[in-house]
Amino acid sequence: MKRFLPLFKRITHYASPITVVLLAFSLSSLTYSLLITSAFAEEKTASMEEIVVTATRTEKELASAPGSVSVVTKEDIEKRNIKTVDDALNTTAGIYQRRGKGIMDRMTSLSLRGIPDDTRTLFLLDGIALNDAYSGGVSYDLLSVEDVEKIEVVKGPFSSLYGGYAMGGVVSIITKMPEKREFVFKTGYGSSFDRGDAMDDLRKFYLSYGDKFKDKLSLFVSYGYKATNGYPTDFNVQSSKPTAGITGWTQTTDNQGNTRYLIGDKGDNRWWDDQITLKAGYDFTKETKMNLSYMRNSYEYNYDEPHTYLKNAAGNEVWSYGSVKESSFLSGSGGSLRNTYNIGFETAFSSVKMKLSLGLMDRGKAWSVTRGTTVATTRAGGPGTLTETPSQSYNADIQFTVPVFDRHILTFGSTFRHGWADSQENGLTNWKDETSKTTLSYQAKGKDKTYALFVQDEIMILKNLTAYIGFRQDWWETYNGYVNQVGTAGYPKEYDSRNASAFSPKAAIVYKPFEKTTLRTSIGKAFRPPTIYELYRTWTASSGTTYAGNPDLKPETTISWDAGIEQGLWRGAKVKATYFENYLKDLIYSKTVSSTLQEKINAGKAESKGVELEAEQRFDKWLRLFANYTYTDAKINKNEAKPETVGKRLTQVPERMFNIGGDFENGPFSASLIGRYVGKRYSNDENKDTVNNVYTSYDPYFTADAKLSYKLTKNVIASFSVDNIFDRDYWGYSKAPGRSWFGEITLRF
Repeated sequence: MKRFLPLFKRITHYASPITVVLLAFSLSSLTYSLLITSAFAEEKTASMEEIVVTATRTEKELASAPGSVSVVTKEDIEKRNIKTVDDALNTTAGIYQRRGKGIMDRMTSLSLRGIPDDTRTLFLLDGIALNDAYSGGVSYDLLSVEDVEKIEVVKGPFSSLYGGYAMGGVVSIITKMPEKREFVFKTGYGSSFDRGDAMDDLRKFYLSYGDKFKDKLSLFVSYGYKATNGYPTDFNVQSSKPTAGITGWTQTTDNQGNTRYLIGDKGDNRWWDDQITLKAGYDFTKETKMNLSYMRNSYEYNYDEPHTYLKNAAGNEVWSYGSVKESSFLSGSGGSLRNTYNIGFETAFSSVKMKLSLGLMDRGKAWSVTRGTTVATTRAGGPGTLTETPSQSYNADIQFTVPVFDRHILTFGSTFRHGWADSQENGLTNWKDETSKTTLSYQAKGKDKTYALFVQDEIMILKNLTAYIGFRQDWWETYNGYVNQVGTAGYPKEYDSRNASAFSPKAAIVYKPFEKTTLRTSIGKAFRPPTIYELYRTWTASSGTTYAGNPDLKPETTISWDAGIEQGLWRGAKVKATYFENYLKDLIYSKTVSSTLQEKINAGKAESKGVELEAEQRFDKWLRLFANYTYTDAKINKNEAKPETVGKRLTQVPERMFNIGGDFENGPFSASLIGRYVGKRYSNDENKDTVNNVYTSYDPYFTADAKLSYKLTKNVIASFSVDNIFDRDYWGYSKAPGRSWFGEITLRF
């Protein structure tokens, strides 16, 4: 190890000397801990070890994986009150889920180990990348959570196997494929307890059918639908005090402590979506298989009638005063339509295994409406803006796995990704009707592509000691960049093509000195190229803040290492501890230029260090208890473009998180109770947004959710769940959902 780390430093030109010291210290400490705890490792368990694929691209027992891996199964999903795919991950150590409005939120994200945003984590759906070509983000509503077989979360840099976006880790979603005939029908209804501060009138419907014919042909089809009348999530907060004679307003502050005045809300945030999944698989032989899938997801949102809290001396509603107009009470609408197509094929030639995956993600329709800001825009109609952001991405991946002699397993292959996006803004004569489109006012578009070669050698040094060495070379190019601010001098602008390459090495060691003890350590380099959105898109939100792209952005890179121990104790119990460090270079983030302008830049350097502690106790099948804690110290180390941010925490990274809970099953009853704590986050790069419990703040919070299910018959299950049991009132930019209930009936044949 002492020889390897300096070599890795020379290869990457980045690793800090302290990394070597800390790694050596960590390994020696873990070894000492091992000797202390090994006495608990004598008892054998009867349960079979979970098999995972993502960490190595090959099947591997969970305890032997060369990384910290968490698994969420379909059984976990069924026991808990989970309504979306990202909800299934919000109790996983090291993961921060941002979904401030509940299921209505369209600005969701997941981040791993302090690496901000889901654009730096690779999401796979049956082996194909889900990160879209426009922003690199992920639509978690692409499929119904009922379609999920399991989710594998691999934390740490995995660019050596998966390329860009895999800086924080990889989240692999594996969908169901039937082994026998099964019909599932679900329907449910829920609402807030006090009809006003959570998702009112939440409706859910799900239907699926799957079968396997003659052990060869598998078919699966499903349809899911969710809708809610919502609740007020966005508010009208002004800097100017209502004029004399007007009542009903409340003095408050913004998240930086500046005096503000709450004068109304923008109405209930209504939302609906649906999903269609079609899958077919054919087993030609035991080794040769083909799978085809099609997924369609659409959603729309809008806002009900807004509310003014203002009244004049006569008791009549007031919708304007001074410079405040009726339009400030209004919010727009939007929606999206995505179609995803996947083909998977695998076979074997003697001892050589081959896998081929092809995918197309087509976001053919993505639109949002912004109301105008003049007196001409009112509740009845008037001018507005329509923004459309269609995009497409094509993915191809081929890999080969070859055993070499008796101690090596060689995995190698190639990937290709091509994407394009086109963002356009047009005027609307009526902001309440997106078909009233007029002339083009703004356009930004571009294309990118990435080609890569990768190889990994799994080396069995000893029966209980395995090393992994991997390398990947990526070639990235962006081209056809174009921005046109119609009517503005100097536009349109066309940008020259740009390219870059990235070398991503990785090494890992897994040592199992005892049956129930696993020691792991790994080090790797990862990268992420800028997205089309970050390069070319500039837009202004309804709040008046402009978010500017930057066509000169460079790819960002990170050097990461971790070391951990997993120890089985008495029957069904295990503990896990992992220490990690991430050193980021050229981090792309939003620089706050003024109160109304943020622009994308490459920060000099940043780091994210922390620890994950996990404990689990299983009592056979009837009871599982768990707890985990994550501490993350994430800050900017160097930023010549804005020195005042040095030493400040990275935005949207909580310092502390913990989860605690349990799942129970006995006879016809099953239940779950889970509590979550998320610490303070900052949205301002100077960390000036310190005031909590106000509109746009990101408050620390603790919430608890519960679900109780009862099997009425062999085929019928009834369940009742409560979210936010303690009715915790907090803000995640928007007002977070209060306490709500949901009842559901499931028929399974």
